[in-house]
Amino acid sequence: MFNKTDSLAINTIRVLAADVVQKANSGHPGAPMGCAPMAHILFTRFLNANPKNSAWFNRDRFVLSNGHACALQYILLHFLGYKVTMDDLKQFRQLDSVTPGHPERTHTDGVEVTTGPLGQGISNAVGMAIAERHLAATFNQPEFPVIDNTVFAIAGDGCLQEGVASEACSLAGHLELGNLVVLYDSNGIQIDGSTKLGFTEDVLKRFEAYGWHTQMVADGDNDLAGIERAIKTAKGEKTRPSIILVTTTIGFGAAKAGTAGVHGSALGDDSVAAVKQLFGFDAAQKFVVPDAVYELYGARAAEGAQREEEWNALMQGYAKAHPELHAELVRRIEGRLPTGWEAALPRFTPADKAVATRKLSETVINALAPVIPELIGGSADLTGSNLTRWKDAVDFQPEPTGLGNYGGRYLRYGVREHGMAAISNGIAAYGANIPFASTFLNFISYAAGASRLSALGKLRVLYVMTHDSIGLGEDGPTHQPIETFAMLRATPNYLNFRPADGNEVSGAYMAALLHTDHPSVFSLTRQNVPHLEGSSVENTLKGGYSLQTIGPDSGAGGAVPDLIIVGTGSETSLAVDTARLLADKHSLVVKVVSMPCLELFDAQPDAYRHEVLTPGVPSVSVEALATFGWHKYVHHPIGIDTFGLSAPYKEAYERVGLTPDVVAAKALKVVDYYKKNPVPTLALQF
Repeated sequence: MFNKTDSLAINTIRVLAADVVQKANSGHPGAPMGCAPMAHILFTRFLNANPKNSAWFNRDRFVLSNGHACALQYILLHFLGYKVTMDDLKQFRQLDSVTPGHPERTHTDGVEVTTGPLGQGISNAVGMAIAERHLAATFNQPEFPVIDNTVFAIAGDGCLQEGVASEACSLAGHLELGNLVVLYDSNGIQIDGSTKLGFTEDVLKRFEAYGWHTQMVADGDNDLAGIERAIKTAKGEKTRPSIILVTTTIGFGAAKAGTAGVHGSALGDDSVAAVKQLFGFDAAQKFVVPDAVYELYGARAAEGAQREEEWNALMQGYAKAHPELHAELVRRIEGRLPTGWEAALPRFTPADKAVATRKLSETVINALAPVIPELIGGSADLTGSNLTRWKDAVDFQPEPTGLGNYGGRYLRYGVREHGMAAISNGIAAYGANIPFASTFLNFISYAAGASRLSALGKLRVLYVMTHDSIGLGEDGPTHQPIETFAMLRATPNYLNFRPADGNEVSGAYMAALLHTDHPSVFSLTRQNVPHLEGSSVENTLKGGYSLQTIGPDSGAGGAVPDLIIVGTGSETSLAVDTARLLADKHSLVVKVVSMPCLELFDAQPDAYRHEVLTPGVPSVSVEALATFGWHKYVHHPIGIDTFGLSAPYKEAYERVGLTPDVVAAKALKVVDYYKKNPVPTLALQF
């Protein structure tokens, strides 16, 4: 049953959303006003969470996929008693506020994931649902359902137009994620106007085809009982994800309600005053919340706190009945890696045979998967090429399919790179899991919308990207990444690894696992590479280091080299071969620097960086990718600034001039130039 306080709360959300956006003179008032009824019902009658401890692990998760409606979420968090004050609402979209223009998980108490780019949130919700099902299958025991929560999301028309949502929701249906409930705010309006301009499909039939449970509430503005009934029904559906189409009026109550005029701009003072009068509020007062509304939400918050107390008691019993499982679950919730896991990392010597770094990555995954059980992930239909499935892996699949079970840790993403990355973000945000995602490096461009949010959201997602250069050979320029790594390196908060050999592959995984608030990309070869003298796991953690110095008197202490060659990945061995040629034929002393991760190198002290990149010494880099960005580190970068070509990889390298003799000839020109000109000091940071 609903009463006057429910109506008052819903209308308070509407007028407060109008005030919040109006004061900022920026934002989206329409969706919060239209979504107020469904959001109120969800938060006061279904969502189990404790505002006094937003990190309570068995809380229900809520994702606002249409993140532009974030005023709605901030208001609800404020009502419930999260760390969002009325003053914070008044600082909406202002510098250093906890109420930014779109939800950010690093800014606001109670926000689970960073949303705003449409389609990402609903896709994150799929990842969260996968995480919950996996942890429940791993840890729950009879009489101890220690992991038992629901993932709720609100999504809009724009979210369901984005391809990433289609990818993720298709997979969610296949995986029978009955713990996922999506409320679809179908208001028929987007920035350009009516959705009739370009979005006229039957969304529920589409989701039915995906394998979802579907419902519709025709009057989402007023039918509170219908919304409640639909959510309750969805909660009871255990083998299918649920979507509830709720027809709403965007900007309900405003003069321009039902039009694009209320979508992305403040209503205006006169319209806000009229909204307040319509809903029985004093038009002269701003940012008003009646005590009855606070009391209603306070009671719900108290219920959430009680549920956490009950869960804590359940966990105490679980600890006594299943001490090993309890200890493992607590470790994973706290984000602690298993003691001694580093010892599992393989190490190599130059005597070991040459191997492709994708194969070395497979070796590392096989070593880590048994000792880091929270490692979970898969490939976008390239398992046999990416080499990401370990020997005793079990697929994450609904058990009735006979293909695996929810305790499995290997995900079959299909050809869904963007969805894979967004789902991985959700898995990481849920907690107690470390996701990895894999495809060819070139195709991370398909996933860029989500992989960028991995970095912005400070999520530890491991991107295992193989076939990393023209070294993949015959597939040609459509598959050969040239500019891709430059894009990734330009993305803040990323760790981008291009390991040269087995030790550096192990070091890359170590660094990625230790940096809990960074995503990482492993750029891995298809072709074999030798294990190099001087490489080490520990040096990889520094991002760059002096690998070898080659030439006459190169062993003399403190000898200044004639040239530095910086290599990454498969071109590090090319740098070594070039250095030998220059030493043998031209009597040069050449320092070879391996630079597997520029971001980690940049984080080192000035003294160390200048020890590696010796000031006053001419330098070149060699990398089978675009040269963009390398002028910060070397005087002359050598690489590929055109698209690749289809040919056996050795012939491709010869065509683009990535051979010892051609690189040596260019390096000699650099040395000769700087015999006559001052050598600039590079890699400076002020």
